[in-house]
Amino acid sequence: MMFKLGIDKLEANSALFEGKRVGLLTNCTGVDSSLESTIDLLCEHFNLVKLFAPEHGVRGNLQAGVVLSDYVDEKTGLPVISLYGSSKCPKKEATEDIDMVAFDMQDVGSRFYTYLYSMAYMMEACAEYNKKFVVFDRPAPMNALGVEGNMLELSCSSFIGRYPIPQRYGLTIGECARLFNSEYGIGCDLSIITMDGYERSMFFEDTGAKWIVPSPNIPTVDTCFTFNCSCLFEGTNVSEGRGTTKPFSFIGSPWLNGDKLAEALKCLSLPGVSFRPHYFTPLKYHHKYSKYAGELCGGIEIHINDRTLFRPVQTGLTILYTIKELFNEDFRFNQIYMENGKHIIDCITGGNYVRENTRSLNDILTGYEAECKEFENVKAKYHLYS
Repeated sequence: MMFKLGIDKLEANSALFEGKRVGLLTNCTGVDSSLESTIDLLCEHFNLVKLFAPEHGVRGNLQAGVVLSDYVDEKTGLPVISLYGSSKCPKKEATEDIDMVAFDMQDVGSRFYTYLYSMAYMMEACAEYNKKFVVFDRPAPMNALGVEGNMLELSCSSFIGRYPIPQRYGLTIGECARLFNSEYGIGCDLSIITMDGYERSMFFEDTGAKWIVPSPNIPTVDTCFTFNCSCLFEGTNVSEGRGTTKPFSFIGSPWLNGDKLAEALKCLSLPGVSFRPHYFTPLKYHHKYSKYAGELCGGIEIHINDRTLFRPVQTGLTILYTIKELFNEDFRFNQIYMENGKHIIDCITGGNYVRENTRSLNDILTGYEAECKEFENVKAKYHLYS
């Protein structure tokens, strides 16, 4: 069967939208296979009256962490309600002139990617204000099989991880919506417009769809893998490569010896990945994310050799613990907190045991295996594809 995105099946599902005042939660990734935007398609064929913006805005033109206020979309003249400002959930008055909300955004398959929770908050609003919620489904870029990492502890819940799901959850965005709706009691009127010709084992490129950069620091499909590996360094004084040409593939700092780190990691024979020493100088592109801007950093580059073998969560934690061992005098967890006052490293890792050093790396990884098996049994109930 020929592959089709959910949005490619808009005409076949027109009954969902006819006669309705439609709101749309989307960004620059919301396009069909011909690269026509979902905004334009809904404007042309139905009564699209309002847009809702996640982190980075509906056009993807804002950097990570930039607070967004309500505004007017320049191209369409439609009002845009921010879901990444003072409130992550739309207020009742923002939904009074719509009958339903459609959702079309590309996920990256990581628990700490904020689009998941913009979707969840909007689903909660739709449940509370009696609006229908429709998801145009899209591929899981790292495939919809791999599950890895711990189940987030609710004490570490935040906008980069609300629910007890593993770091890599192996679901499409539509399947996530189904799981959230049932397992976490949202209970909205939910419909998923599924893809055609999609199989769980597919990597993004296998679908033939065009990769649209979902946020400024996820330029390629490979970055989805390294993001799951090295985003945890955002909670440390090690640069995760933001402000470079390969964010999340470069890891380093001014005090780190890349040759020493690469050699130590090579001896561990981690599956599907290799490392080489690398120097880089991050550019300053936003005041909140300019770690070591303008400073030469020594470090490593992560090279994925085999996606089917690569374990991003295992690899990221192993790198972190190796750096702690080799550079203990310099390594620190950052005193950076989420809006709820929790350490950012705890929110990323889903627990406080990494920061507090209460469990060994081996104990952590062994525990992850059991938690993943438990989650696989839960998530299977929400699969839409074989």
